[in-house]
Amino acid sequence: MNAWVYKLGEMQATGDRVAIVTVVGARGSSPCESGAKMLVTSSGIFGTIGGGRLEYQCTELARDLCAPGTNPVIERFPLNASVGQCCGGVVDVLFDPMPGGVPDWLRSLIKLRQQHDSAVLCTSLRDASKKFVVTGATIHPSSAICPDTVVDRARRNLQSYRAAERTGSWFFELVGSRGFNVAVFGAGHVGSAVVRSLSTLDCEIRWIDSRQDFFGDTPENVHTIEHDRPAAEVDNMSAGSCYLVMTHDHGLDFDICKRILERGDAAYCGLIGSVPKRRRFERHLLEEGLGQEALDQLVCPIGIEGIRGKKPAEIAISATAQVLRAFEEFRRKPSFEMPGRPTPMTNTG
Repeated sequence: MNAWVYKLGEMQATGDRVAIVTVVGARGSSPCESGAKMLVTSSGIFGTIGGGRLEYQCTELARDLCAPGTNPVIERFPLNASVGQCCGGVVDVLFDPMPGGVPDWLRSLIKLRQQHDSAVLCTSLRDASKKFVVTGATIHPSSAICPDTVVDRARRNLQSYRAAERTGSWFFELVGSRGFNVAVFGAGHVGSAVVRSLSTLDCEIRWIDSRQDFFGDTPENVHTIEHDRPAAEVDNMSAGSCYLVMTHDHGLDFDICKRILERGDAAYCGLIGSVPKRRRFERHLLEEGLGQEALDQLVCPIGIEGIRGKKPAEIAISATAQVLRAFEEFRRKPSFEMPGRPTPMTNTG
């Protein structure tokens, strides 16, 4: 998640001594992936690098490095009995103690995230104090001189949504959208539960409702939209997006689903409801000129097989798992081929 950007800004603004702990390499079996990150202070941690003995050791080392005047260091951890783990892999961890104040690169990241823009944070592994924030058009800080090869690599990673990569003496982290974009239509009880569940993933969420003042406080990766014609928001999504349709009105549901299926490039199109609702929608969509191939993209009822509860939290967990699986399958496909339809169940709606 990108929440560490805001949390680090808060810590630096209040004067907390903090060390950034980042996995910059992972080989073999390990409890974490490259790019896993946590922030460590003398009294607490934010985030995780997988838990267990590895995280405990890294936390203790990071706290030692929170003292003034310490320098960044990279440590290698074989995940064997010597560190109390049996994964068998190897991870390289960067310990990066932060100086006082909010550095320019962090200010830039915070501003970009507030604008829902994505960037790549480039960190020199020879001198972790050298950090650059690269977007498609800019480099921050603007006064810094970033090697052209680093800028080029960062922009390729930004374009391909590569989450994290170590290349030579540089580490590249995507901060922002990883190409996992979700639109949730409907801010009722189920829609709210779905957004809460999805917001814990590395995704960008557009939450849309036609009613006023239905949204409460939302996480930083959720963008709320009031629109009297919510189906129009389908056009603002990128190819390969995931959609969950669960408004208070079946007519709105139909218009939204029709718009999504006409596009034909969704990673997932889920409609809350029963098998009879699906059949009714299919009949009307065929009358509107959509073919069977388009209708096969519609997932209704939503949720993974075996979870049949109808409480909002139960539907949300099941739907989130299904969306995540669909997105993972979609991005491994060479073309916009949609996942298969799940075994029918029943949801409310």
